[in-house]
Amino acid sequence: MKQTRILLMAFTLLLLNGCANTPSKEVVEPAPISTDIKMIEIVGGHKVWTQKVGSSDSIKLLLLHGGPGATHEYFKNLDQYFAGKDIEYYYYDQFGSHNSDPSNNPADWTIDRFVEEVESVRKTLGLNASNFYLLGHSWGGILAMEYALKYQQNLKGLIISNMMASIPDYNNFAKNVLGPQMPPEVLAEITQLEADKDFGNPQYMALLIPHHYEEHILRMPADTWPDEVNNAFAHINQDMYVAMQGPSEFGASGLLEFWDQKNRLKEIKTRSLVIGASHDTMDPDHMEWMSNELPNGSFLLCKKGSHMAMWDDADTYANGIIKFLLGN
Repeated sequence: MKQTRILLMAFTLLLLNGCANTPSKEVVEPAPISTDIKMIEIVGGHKVWTQKVGSSDSIKLLLLHGGPGATHEYFKNLDQYFAGKDIEYYYYDQFGSHNSDPSNNPADWTIDRFVEEVESVRKTLGLNASNFYLLGHSWGGILAMEYALKYQQNLKGLIISNMMASIPDYNNFAKNVLGPQMPPEVLAEITQLEADKDFGNPQYMALLIPHHYEEHILRMPADTWPDEVNNAFAHINQDMYVAMQGPSEFGASGLLEFWDQKNRLKEIKTRSLVIGASHDTMDPDHMEWMSNELPNGSFLLCKKGSHMAMWDDADTYANGIIKFLLGN
């Protein structure tokens, strides 16, 4: 665990230092950001952070970040697209993440508890079936699916972004498809480092950055990644992330290792959008299949995108969401 924390911190420092040497980009059209921040009490007396942006009676979108243990920050690219639209949306740091109360107790790191947390947030924000849209990215997609399986009566729409409906299927995709895309000698070295559990070895991340992160996480040179993405790395709850995802960046082995709800997708009747990307860590064919399993599902493919398609295929990603929300 200690080695993995060092690994994540080293990667974060690498990204932040790289960006510090990158000329700042001109912001062409800054979006006005609301300061309507609310700390919401959940079960156990803990509080979670939300921020409302925009105003709409009919479209209220709650954003579920990934990780687990990441932050809302990497969604910030949506501001420029949602500005001026009839869309009210909520940034939200889940319990244990960044602006919310800390959580270092593994007993809190269960899907059921997170589902009830989302329900508490919904109630406090006054969202209901006439206006409540839920978007979950990566781990947030797992959480969104689980929420819909229990509380779909409260939803107007569901968006599952860059997440498969089965962790075993994801692991198979990583092993059988993503791995062989690497040069054989690189894959062999990564495999050996993982077999030795030598995740703290600098060579592990030195191999993953060009051959995995820049290919399948965010298709930009790592030293040019946006501040919002780097901040999400810098602020991650590393203990939670490792416990639930596992120490490997090349497949899942933590508490989520055997999660699989692909056979229950037909139970979700809510109008739904599944977003996949051609270069994702997640299998785009599986995500298209998910959209067909959902009785009212549709599919959006970000052909230029990877796991962070809101950044490397931003127009397709954001405009597809807007089209779905506005019902066109």
